[in-house]
Amino acid sequence: MHCGSVKRFSEKLPFLLNNTLFRYHFGRTEVIDNTLNPDFVRKFVLDFFFEEKQNLRFDVYNVDTRSSNLSKHDFLGQMFCTLGEIIGSTGSRLERTLSGIPGKKCGTIIFTAEELSNCRDIATMQFCANKLDKKDFFGKSDPFLVFYRSNEDGTFTICHKTEVIKNNLNPVWQSFTIPVRALCNGDYDRTVKVDVYDWDRDGSHDFIGEFTTSYRELSRGQSQFNVYEVKYKHSKNNNKKIKETKKLNSNPSQPTSLHYMSPYQMNAYAMALKAVGEIVQDYDSDKLFPAYGFGAKLPPDGKISHAFPLNSNTEDPNCVGIEGVLEAYFQSLRTVQLYGPTNFAPVINQVARCAAEVTDGSQYFVLLMITDGVISDMAQTKEAVVNASSLPMSIIIVGVGPAEFDAMEELDGDEVRVSSRGRFAERDIVQFVPFRDYIDRSGNQVLSMARLAKDVLAEIPDQLLSFMKTRGIEPRPPLPATSDSPSMSTTTTATTTPAPKQRNTHA
Repeated sequence: MHCGSVKRFSEKLPFLLNNTLFRYHFGRTEVIDNTLNPDFVRKFVLDFFFEEKQNLRFDVYNVDTRSSNLSKHDFLGQMFCTLGEIIGSTGSRLERTLSGIPGKKCGTIIFTAEELSNCRDIATMQFCANKLDKKDFFGKSDPFLVFYRSNEDGTFTICHKTEVIKNNLNPVWQSFTIPVRALCNGDYDRTVKVDVYDWDRDGSHDFIGEFTTSYRELSRGQSQFNVYEVKYKHSKNNNKKIKETKKLNSNPSQPTSLHYMSPYQMNAYAMALKAVGEIVQDYDSDKLFPAYGFGAKLPPDGKISHAFPLNSNTEDPNCVGIEGVLEAYFQSLRTVQLYGPTNFAPVINQVARCAAEVTDGSQYFVLLMITDGVISDMAQTKEAVVNASSLPMSIIIVGVGPAEFDAMEELDGDEVRVSSRGRFAERDIVQFVPFRDYIDRSGNQVLSMARLAKDVLAEIPDQLLSFMKTRGIEPRPPLPATSDSPSMSTTTTATTTPAPKQRNTHA
């Protein structure tokens, strides 16, 4: 998936869209009369940015008048999500429950998304029919056509409807123009399905039949007719694991600590974790994140550890969602004693061992490390990065606090690849940023987190693609939307190493 590529999605109910930091009305669907199960034709084209959290809101209304004022219509429900959740869902198909009316079930809303091709062709077509089936008791039929584009997972998305021709078994519909990418996304051989319906005033349209074709076949009829037989049958119809390792430094109950748990605002560790995690978790199927801390003495014997589960469960370090990781982080601060030195290599090697088990392209790991001090094991860390560069993983390091992070720049191989013992990293897999560069001067934490996430995640898509290309791994055919379908997992590590004196570490 390329960062900044354009995605298309079709909605099942009318909606409004909001973006992350300010709200605006993006667009409306057409109105479909007399139905509780609408399938809308109008599509919306949005720019998709992997590294940004693009918040969306969808409102559904029952249209009562011709007024464009929404207050004049009946509110039926709403749903909030991010564009990343739609893109990251299995088969890029997201189904959610509508809410907004207390004590009432509002139904469900379904979205599908697809990356747009660069095809700019426009097709103009006209259809007619002969001897259609008679469906009306008094009269003939009121036929219309519905065109569907096939999706990569084998499902179909509506892309056009013709007008209704009243009381006619041999209709001739008006010609219409449609972008080829709306019809088949630029793939001339992709299946196009056409359903024929008899229109009914109450919205319960009778299915007459169907046929399938392709744009390539349709285009052959430019100088002659294409003839299709309508079949009279009723056929309606990688994983990233973010491992959280949190850096723990000085007494977190004191306001001077970078881990201070203020009742009024998040500390820098929590902000960095929430900023990056809330975006990446949209691409993880089970929303389970192994979370580790490094640089602390553990109860009951005070043993020093550089890779301990934040939830204190050595058998299952997984936390449910980023909120679960934050909860485990705060709970860990109450039970462990922060202690140096700041060793990166153990946690990098731990994630690398997991990544080494799945190199077939089905999973890709992102390790988020948050630190407030300098690295104590630079030689071992460089060797760990060089070894990990051949594996399906990326490392994000966020430095918090006022420390000098010059050593971290050596790990971020934008200019010169990291090397160890004469070996250079196969790929640049490390991205380092000091959080202080993204702090909003007015104190707006939401804006600070959005800036951080946009910058540190911008390189992930290219890093993923570089691994796949060097291994000759081609995209797999999409799987049907089932619970067993693979998805992206994320591994986050946020760590702090408190030493006898205050230190700053990256995680």
